[in-house]
Amino acid sequence: MIEAALHALAIVTDPMRLLTMLGGVVLGLALGVVPGLGGIVGLALLIPFTYHLDGYTAFALLLGMAAVTTVSDLIPAVLFGVPGTVGAAATVLDGHQLARKGQAARAFGSGYMASLSGGIFGAVLLAVLLPFLRTVVLYVGSAELLAFCIFGLSMIAVLSGNAPLKGLAVASFGLMLSLVGSDPQTGTLRWTFGSFYLWDHLPLVPVALGIFAIPELVDMAIERTSIARDTEPGIAKGSQWDGIRDAMRNWWLILRCSSLGALLGAVPGIGSAVIDWMAYAHALRTEKNPETFGKGDIRGVIAAESSNNAKEGGHLIPTIAFGMPAGASMALLLSAFMMHGFTPGPEMLTRHLDVTYTIIWTLTIAHVMGAVICLSGSGLFAKLATVRVGVLLPLILAIIFLGAFNASMSWGDLCSLVLSGAFGWIMKRLGWPRPPLILGMVLGSMCERYYFISTEVYGTHFFGRPVVLVVLLAALWVVIGPLVRRGYRNLRNGTPKTAVSRPKGRWTVRRFDHRTLFALVMVLIPAAAIGSARNWNFGAKLMPMTAATAALLFCSLVFLRQIVSVEGGVSEAGPSPDASGVAGHEIMQPRHAAPVPPQLVRNRGLRFFGWLAGALAVAYGIGLLPALLIAMALLARLEFGERWKTSVLMSVIMTVALWVVFDRIFAITWPQSLLGNMVPALRAATHGLL
Repeated sequence: MIEAALHALAIVTDPMRLLTMLGGVVLGLALGVVPGLGGIVGLALLIPFTYHLDGYTAFALLLGMAAVTTVSDLIPAVLFGVPGTVGAAATVLDGHQLARKGQAARAFGSGYMASLSGGIFGAVLLAVLLPFLRTVVLYVGSAELLAFCIFGLSMIAVLSGNAPLKGLAVASFGLMLSLVGSDPQTGTLRWTFGSFYLWDHLPLVPVALGIFAIPELVDMAIERTSIARDTEPGIAKGSQWDGIRDAMRNWWLILRCSSLGALLGAVPGIGSAVIDWMAYAHALRTEKNPETFGKGDIRGVIAAESSNNAKEGGHLIPTIAFGMPAGASMALLLSAFMMHGFTPGPEMLTRHLDVTYTIIWTLTIAHVMGAVICLSGSGLFAKLATVRVGVLLPLILAIIFLGAFNASMSWGDLCSLVLSGAFGWIMKRLGWPRPPLILGMVLGSMCERYYFISTEVYGTHFFGRPVVLVVLLAALWVVIGPLVRRGYRNLRNGTPKTAVSRPKGRWTVRRFDHRTLFALVMVLIPAAAIGSARNWNFGAKLMPMTAATAALLFCSLVFLRQIVSVEGGVSEAGPSPDASGVAGHEIMQPRHAAPVPPQLVRNRGLRFFGWLAGALAVAYGIGLLPALLIAMALLARLEFGERWKTSVLMSVIMTVALWVVFDRIFAITWPQSLLGNMVPALRAATHGLL
């Protein structure tokens, strides 16, 4: 094995292959920065260019690109609160708070160091465990995957912080959203409302961008300040070297989260959108002083980024050893293997062991390249946090629009972006945690699929399988563990006398306000969903009815807590909007240091969504890219008061850049506009742009 490893190192360090790898790394970093793009897009783009390359050089290009898309997605997550890929959603929680405190460079330093450590750890784990994991991975079946999904859902209790009922209600909504579309078993159309767009389920990317990104842009528009708006003298402006030292001090956290990311990454079906949340929740449960998570705690960035990059090595374990892709990007990589004459399986551990070690060395060197490049430019990236909102916001908005459209290249993607953005902003202002929605959306369809297969194969006996029992017990402990520990502490310390003598108080009905109205709407939606699903086939309605019933129950409890309070006792109104839980704290507190009058908040917020709706209407009329050009210029000039020269110039430059990236490089199919339908010659002249 040592001989094969040294031979592989000599192959990888060939100057031409290193240069090819560097090209892949640069492309991967660029893809990670653009929301909605990622490894899948990059692999699909690059595979045709590897036809005439030898296998080792092809892997240097492909793996160099795929390894680092999860490195550069830290940039939009920290600066704009926008996850570059769905695997960076957990990084937003603390990373963006650090940027708002003027510590973006510190977040970059810790994030890149954690990414480098996690990536190398994943590659080393791949090298060490490949010969031993064949039996383990082959043992994992649908029942075990279902147990892992249930364990992921148990993380909702952690991610909801001080608002567990709201977290459970939001997660149930996420489960409902994941089940929209055609039922894979019976073909029943579930909650599609006659829309062909919803037949193939609701894409995750537009919803994730809407839930996390749009509310941050709305608040930037409301406050009219740069991202780093905290300028009080007491706030320390950390540098990237401070962040690197933070990562080194938290080496044990990096090791734990990297192990978790790599091991979960080796399980087919457990994707990026779940692993980083599990690592974040693990850090939240095991680190001291967890109350600072979600408020700009550097440990939150370290936990999410180390697991996010370690999973790449884990994904390759089943792909190389068994020909079992752990995800869509690994399926594309599998096709590249076979195209170059390498069949994944036992031969990759015997006759083609040098190829396996070539992959391991490529992963390691690519992560080093990516970290060095990003660290070199982190100072420049951090300065973006001080750019005027009138210049920065229109540019970010255009990128988000095209990133969301890239999900399924349909007008429905843009409508989903705007609608989920409005929903996310309301949730943020009213104190409802948003991460459980994405977690429920990711895990819902997986739970249904694995439950159906498990019951068909094992019946009800799958609950007795050893791994299933262990994972389900772990999930149960995640939920009830804090209650048990709290009860034990109370027994050990004795019951406080004040708790015995405290008056029970008098029940009163609170004033019906906008918070109560939103809770009532949240009750009515699952009630209507249950009514529409009652006549479906049993197999088609089992999971939807379960999710909708859970949402109805939890939303009803939240509604009751909103309208009922206790005078002279403990309030039943629930948490305030600024104390709605660890997972939402960072994104539910108002961004401004100096309060903005409520009426101005409403007016500016509604006006911003008016801009979004207007941009969509214009895009439907004359085409998406021309509409974005007009929207960027007018938004900068009319809404934020930028000079006409600045507004027009930056809009033209950004439009040309977007056209080069999305049209010339990725060759996306642009949505058809009314103008293009009326004048087909114009559409032909613009090569489908209209």
